[in-house]
Amino acid sequence: MTDFIDTLFATIQDRKANPKLGSYTNSLFDEGEDEIIKKVGEEAIEVIIAVKGQGKERIIEESADLVYHLLVTLASQDLTWDEVCAELEKRHR
Repeated sequence: MTDFIDTLFATIQDRKANPKLGSYTNSLFDEGEDEIIKKVGEEAIEVIIAVKGQGKERIIEESADLVYHLLVTLASQDLTWDEVCAELEKRHR
């Protein structure tokens, strides 16, 4: 599964470096930091709502949206998923 996150993150980074017309990811980058983090907040709330009674499939869908938007946030800040994973590992010890 980590391989897919790496692939997805690489695609997001590529869209940042090489914009593609019509790309949703590029539309987020074009809208800027405030809009990107607004999407993270919206998706986090949607995960909470899903957990409170919308069922497992909806939780999965909203969690996927949240992770995607978090990855876009990381790329916009020139951070990586690996840095997040390293922090999780550090905390696990």
